[in-house]
Amino acid sequence: MRLTALFTPLGWATLAGSAALYAAGFALGYPEPVVLATGGVLALAAALAWTAPAPDLEVRREVTPLKVPRGEAAVAVLNVVNRGRRGLSGLRVQDRVGTSEHLIGLPRLPRNAARTVSYPLPTDVRGEIPVGPLLLVRADPFGLTRRVRRYGDAVTLLVRPRTVALSVPPSGRAHHLEGPTSDNAPSGTVTFHTLREYVVGDDLRHVHWRSSARTGTLMVRQLIDASLPTTTVVLDTRELTELAVDAAASVAVAAARAGFPVRVLAGERAAADAKADADPDAILDRLALARPGSAGVGEIMRVARGGGSLVLVTGDAAEAGRAAGVRRRFDRVICVLTGPGPVSVPGVTVIPLTDLAALPFAWTPR
Repeated sequence: MRLTALFTPLGWATLAGSAALYAAGFALGYPEPVVLATGGVLALAAALAWTAPAPDLEVRREVTPLKVPRGEAAVAVLNVVNRGRRGLSGLRVQDRVGTSEHLIGLPRLPRNAARTVSYPLPTDVRGEIPVGPLLLVRADPFGLTRRVRRYGDAVTLLVRPRTVALSVPPSGRAHHLEGPTSDNAPSGTVTFHTLREYVVGDDLRHVHWRSSARTGTLMVRQLIDASLPTTTVVLDTRELTELAVDAAASVAVAAARAGFPVRVLAGERAAADAKADADPDAILDRLALARPGSAGVGEIMRVARGGGSLVLVTGDAAEAGRAAGVRRRFDRVICVLTGPGPVSVPGVTVIPLTDLAALPFAWTPR
């Protein structure tokens, strides 16, 4: 907790006016200005005395949930408990949310009383939204002084893309669609993906004892089936729209939740050897931070590792036409077109999209 005390603009004006009245009264020999100046000084002294005692407060603010799809509800829950010997009044809470400030006036807080207040957080913009630091402000009744105390540190609300439920992206190899998931792939076709905590039912042969001893938690190897087709999602970031990001996230998450490896390539951050992922949360976290860029997707598609499905999400009809050039390297090429353009490209399944809710109806394995 940090503490600062200062005069408000009205307090500084009162101090300056009192000083001017004192000077004028003594210079002119009139007692009235001196009396008025004395009243101003006494008011300032009373205001400082009002805000001087450091209140014994327990202040907690929780943001729930810390990760939320764009447009869904997220709230901050503030709990203030007065542990002091006397009641408190004139308390205000100031919480910074992104670039704006949220002000909350608290009613009088008797001894050992608690107040719980919740307020909504904006989730209409995708990305990281810092919440905090939390400031508790106590002001005197005349507004001459205030004392500000900082509680805790800022936390980050992550607003992720919206997603809709889709079937497994069609790969062109139907015998894989009911294939093994990443946790029970047959021996001889598996490769190490990551470590995770043990859950009941895991094969003890996959326990990584060295990591378990180091962390104090039983850790197991998570494997992926290297024989499964990879879904490569390429997101055009030159004219990035929320619809495009939502569509890319929906496709990638659908494959990941089905246990298929996924590569997400977006803008300048894309790499030809991007590591395949099978974690829906990691995919959503990454796409939550997608930003507009200047790089086209033609080169990205050209050097992307082939095999499986290629799903291009773009608003540029010309890029949909270029996707036909890589058709031979993938089992299937799909273009989700979020802008105006043709509805037919040879060798490419084009899905025009103007509303995310329509994607599940157009997303049909063929």
